[in-house]
Amino acid sequence: MALTDDETQLVALVAEFVDERVRPRVRAFEADDSYPAELIDEMKTLGFFGLLVPADHGGVDVGTACFARVTEELARGWMSLAGAIGGHSVITYLIKTFGTPEQRAKYLPAMADGGVRATMALTEPGGGSDLQAMRTVAAPDGDGYAVTGSKTWISNAAHSGLIGLLCITDRDAEPAHGGMSVLLVEPGDGLTVSPKLPKLGYRGVEACELVFEDMAVPADAVLGGTPNEGWVQMMRGLEVGRIQVAARAVGVGQAALNDAVRYAQERESFGKPIWQHQSVGNLLADMATKVRAARLLTLDAAEKLDAGERADLEAGMAKLFASETAMQVALDAIRVHGGYGYSKEYDVERYFRDAPLMIVGEGTNEIQRTVIATQLIARNRIG
Repeated sequence: MALTDDETQLVALVAEFVDERVRPRVRAFEADDSYPAELIDEMKTLGFFGLLVPADHGGVDVGTACFARVTEELARGWMSLAGAIGGHSVITYLIKTFGTPEQRAKYLPAMADGGVRATMALTEPGGGSDLQAMRTVAAPDGDGYAVTGSKTWISNAAHSGLIGLLCITDRDAEPAHGGMSVLLVEPGDGLTVSPKLPKLGYRGVEACELVFEDMAVPADAVLGGTPNEGWVQMMRGLEVGRIQVAARAVGVGQAALNDAVRYAQERESFGKPIWQHQSVGNLLADMATKVRAARLLTLDAAEKLDAGERADLEAGMAKLFASETAMQVALDAIRVHGGYGYSKEYDVERYFRDAPLMIVGEGTNEIQRTVIATQLIARNRIG
């Protein structure tokens, strides 16, 4: 999908930000898992949190393909920064697509400039990807709801002013997902945010557990104003989320490929650059092919979404292939670097730590395969 001239310039701006401001400083934040406040503030100023906000609410209002390319560039610099706009952008999409006029007016302008950052809360400690086993309940309470339950591995939880919470509002619904709603919850009394959970990679940006204890939430917090429509809404939002995760994976894969290509030209053995040895040259060829294929799958899913069509099949394919590619390309970059690839002196070890998140996040790849197979049959049903 071709970008507009403005979108092309925006992607170039992000690439410049990454090369000049992010890549030279990543190791300083990684070393002690510190929150990159100044980089986040620069991202707010540059409009990165308003990518999916309509222009009439103060946003940049780019297409999904441009959003994916921006995400890729951020992840090429540091995957954690791409994660900082991940859940925020999904909630942006949900509010602009399903929100009431009052919800759009209340939240979107503040989300556009990063004044309010959002996160989505789906995963529960005992449920993982099985969202239909959800136990977090919003029980009717006066003019609103009392929310009780817990969510875990919630990115940006400590810095978010808005939580897109998927929870049960009708415990008697059959099937169970027919009784779920998305509540737009602002942190306050009744909500406890845990300290950051320790992680292999994806450092700098926190992931926390959220515990709700009879937290009072007003009735007008229900996304779209009508309860029990949250499952359909969130599944639509996850199409954006999976495209975003796929784009993160492409960015990590591209960074690993770039470093491997550079090192293969600088390092010599047996009197010639190592890329000229067939074993290394073949690795580079396969890496480049896989990264390009992952990017094209991601942009294909983005095009489908922008056309107003269901993109669950395409987004699932992109997320599955791109994340597995990122993991393999990161490992192959270590192979190209040899022993130096195992050293923190080089960035390839960070790519190898960051890549697994895309395999297990936003629905594990095992779940993606189920989604893909189900949609494949639904679109090609016989009889």
